Amino acid sequence: MNSSKKVLLYDTTLRDGNQDRKISLSLADKVQIARILDHFGFDYIEGGWPNPSNPTDEEFFKLIKDVKLKHAKIAAFGSTRRPGILPENDPLLQALIKSEAPVKTIFGKSWDLHVTDVIRTTLEENLDMIESSVAYLKEHSEEVIYDAEHFFDGYKANPEYALETLKAAELGHADCIVLCDTNGGTMPWEIEQIIAEVQKRISTPLGIHVHNDSGLAVANSIYAVKAGCIMVQGVVNGYGERCGNANLTTIAADLKFKMDCDFTAAKKLSHLRQLSSNIDQIVNLPSDVHAPYVGDAAFAHKGGAHIDGVMKVSRSFEHIDPHSVGNDRVFVTSDQAGGSLVVEKLKAIKPGIDKKDPVVASLLKEIKERENAGWHFDSAEASFKLLVYRHLGMVKEPFKVLNYRVIEDKTPQGVSVSQATVKLQVGDKISHQVSEGDGPVNALDAALRKALLPFFPCMESVRLDDFKVRVLGSNVASDATVRVWTTFGDEHGYWNMVGVSSNIIEACWTAFVDGLTYKILLEDNVIPNAYKHLDVAASSEGLAENA
Repeated sequence: MNSSKKVLLYDTTLRDGNQDRKISLSLADKVQIARILDHFGFDYIEGGWPNPSNPTDEEFFKLIKDVKLKHAKIAAFGSTRRPGILPENDPLLQALIKSEAPVKTIFGKSWDLHVTDVIRTTLEENLDMIESSVAYLKEHSEEVIYDAEHFFDGYKANPEYALETLKAAELGHADCIVLCDTNGGTMPWEIEQIIAEVQKRISTPLGIHVHNDSGLAVANSIYAVKAGCIMVQGVVNGYGERCGNANLTTIAADLKFKMDCDFTAAKKLSHLRQLSSNIDQIVNLPSDVHAPYVGDAAFAHKGGAHIDGVMKVSRSFEHIDPHSVGNDRVFVTSDQAGGSLVVEKLKAIKPGIDKKDPVVASLLKEIKERENAGWHFDSAEASFKLLVYRHLGMVKEPFKVLNYRVIEDKTPQGVSVSQATVKLQVGDKISHQVSEGDGPVNALDAALRKALLPFFPCMESVRLDDFKVRVLGSNVASDATVRVWTTFGDEHGYWNMVGVSSNIIEACWTAFVDGLTYKILLEDNVIPNAYKHLDVAASSEGLAENA
């Protein structure tokens, strides 16, 4: 592959990924994911399908306009006009225009079966629906992308008509025509052959959008790029309905390391594992340990011969350097797991530290013990930094917890009341406060801030932007271990904290105390400015309610 080949990465996690049966993204989730995707360097972020039946998506497009993205273009998704309706009278097209998204992506029918038996119109009307919808949106958009739904199945059933649908989009002046394997049943060699035929008839740049029903979504996307497609649509970590979408996490690494393609996110691939982990955490799904490049097991070696070979010549059993994607080599049968990346992070905190220093070994031991217990530092960098600073004796705790208590009560009218009491010591002074909240977690958060505010005015501006709970391991009974993941934010940025316990209140308390301690240490410059910068913080309203 020529290294000059430019590829555009189009992420549809917020729309297609959200159709995964285990995912339901909140508005705050969508905004946070959009920021992360933009920071990583994705070229397009599809925000959703704005229409009255999708109020969260409508609100997303209102909010995202105030977020200063560094690179990505926001795309609004929808369909062509309905049969028998002019584009200017179609409410779904009007909703796309109202979104004010700079890019509009619409899908239309490529398979004659869908035209005659699903939307039940004529083949001629379908062609006009495509052309007129694209042309109309071009008048109101910076860019229009046409997704040819079911294109490969349509081509195999009626190649001439499938090509006519693409020609209609081209006549409407689509900026890119994306060929979709919507049912996910096409083979890689078919992808390559059909794209070659398309290129004989269509001069508009082509893209690819495939599903994973045959386990070939990544392979089909790679073959499509090889055949000439310049845009790849997909989802981080491959979420999606049925068997999922093409996994952009894997595709990005393949494009860079196997095909030497040029794309903006290629510069950030050393953070690929962190990207994958962060998105998993926000959608509240466990990470796939066997995920290529980024999974915990991707560079894990257990067999003696494998370990011996890797220690002598790493490439003897590893296809790339784990660090190039932000992962690490793991020797399952030894105590050397995860060491090198941690040492690199330690050097950033305490320059000049020697990896042979006994404190490094003891810190690695503590980190490993915590991760075995369920702590997940990849997606909670602030928790990791706070752990290191404490372990190295580099911080003095700004306050001491003397006592906390949560009471759940119900009035005679059946109304639940949550009350939290917090008692702290700051220097030689005691702060004892009580707060009520919408649920025990909300009450506990409010009482802790109230107790700290007289001593630390910066508490006034701190928000709880995200809060998620995950049951860990196979024990899902009432005594199961849980991990609480939180995102705190203020006008400067945001930071992620984690807490783990078999007691959900204790896990929440740990995350809250550490999150506010981290802010105080940042404010006092004990920890150097380490915010993750945002332009507009996600609304925290209701995030901790009823937790």
